[in-house]
Amino acid sequence: MGRRPVELARGIRSVLDQQGVDVDVVCVGNGWDPATADPPLPPEVRTLHLPENLGIPAGRNRGVPEVSGDVLFFLDDDAYLPSPDFLADGCRLLATHPDLGLVQPRVVDPTGLASPRRWIPRIRKGDPAHSSDVFSCWEGAVLLPRAAFDASGGWADPFFYAHEGIELAWRVWDAGYRAWYAGELEAAHPVIDPARHEYYFRLNARNRVWLARRNLPAILVPCYVGSWTAIQVLRWARQPAALRAWFGGWRAGWREDPGPRRPMRWRTVVRMAVAGRPPVV
Repeated sequence: MGRRPVELARGIRSVLDQQGVDVDVVCVGNGWDPATADPPLPPEVRTLHLPENLGIPAGRNRGVPEVSGDVLFFLDDDAYLPSPDFLADGCRLLATHPDLGLVQPRVVDPTGLASPRRWIPRIRKGDPAHSSDVFSCWEGAVLLPRAAFDASGGWADPFFYAHEGIELAWRVWDAGYRAWYAGELEAAHPVIDPARHEYYFRLNARNRVWLARRNLPAILVPCYVGSWTAIQVLRWARQPAALRAWFGGWRAGWREDPGPRRPMRWRTVVRMAVAGRPPVV
């Protein structure tokens, strides 16, 4: 959105400086024209101007047809890659394990602040350097084979913000791949409270309901929504204002159109359960 020119320049430079890979970079401006960036973007970076802010997942989707290559990498404008070997190492991981359809790196704060537990997308967080199968992802730095991205249907356009990383991971699993947390790969991102957005609680709840309605077999929809409703009530029992906003989004999740429904196959439910995370929580 053009609000972080210094961070944007740093992130783009970290991609252009990658070694051992050819990069094709597009900067998508959500309601902003990156061609007007100050300082200007490097000449090898193409720009895509979206006159309206379509939201984070839709913006990512619009950038995909603008680039070539068999592997896609999405990087938020406030993140960057500390190592010039990140993409080569990530592509080597995908080539060595062709069943991987999504890779999320370990995320660290560049100033040394402790990383939030939410950046490790598994129930048992454990050692942040430990790699494992996952069933969601932190969306700020994500690597995917283009074939897996196409098979998954891409990011959830209607979500605007929040939980699009869960849907993408679920759909990657449903396409026959695995989503992977790579503890040996590292991306940098400052620790920021996501609740700084006024719409955080509402979209968090609405998209949780939409996630179930769009992706789960009908019998599992109330199980998933019910379990997360209980979790949020327990989590925010002492924050009535947060709960009111959350339940406003919860109601919107049932009343509003979530977009096309694409329920995962029962085979995928079984694969996810065997791997440690059945899609009911």
